[in-house]
Amino acid sequence: MSGRFVEVPHGMLPGETLDALLEAFVTRQGYDTTDTSGDGMRGWTAQLKQQLERGELLIAHDLQTETTEVMTLAQWRAFGRDLADDEED
Repeated sequence: MSGRFVEVPHGMLPGETLDALLEAFVTRQGYDTTDTSGDGMRGWTAQLKQQLERGELLIAHDLQTETTEVMTLAQWRAFGRDLADDEED
């Protein structure tokens, strides 16, 4: 992908910022935040932090729109294909 996007190492983000990004991801993906062994949103964000550690999720910042998103690797790859298609048109 072009230099428009930068992968952001999750360890460089302040804890509150990382939690807010992960909570937005949980909400956007439609997770049931009432069911994680009674932990709700905290439980989901803890699981997502583990996925970040394992490299199953990534954080990407768009320099053009100045937005930052959490994505699965599949979403990132699909996003890259869609972006490449748009640039060809």
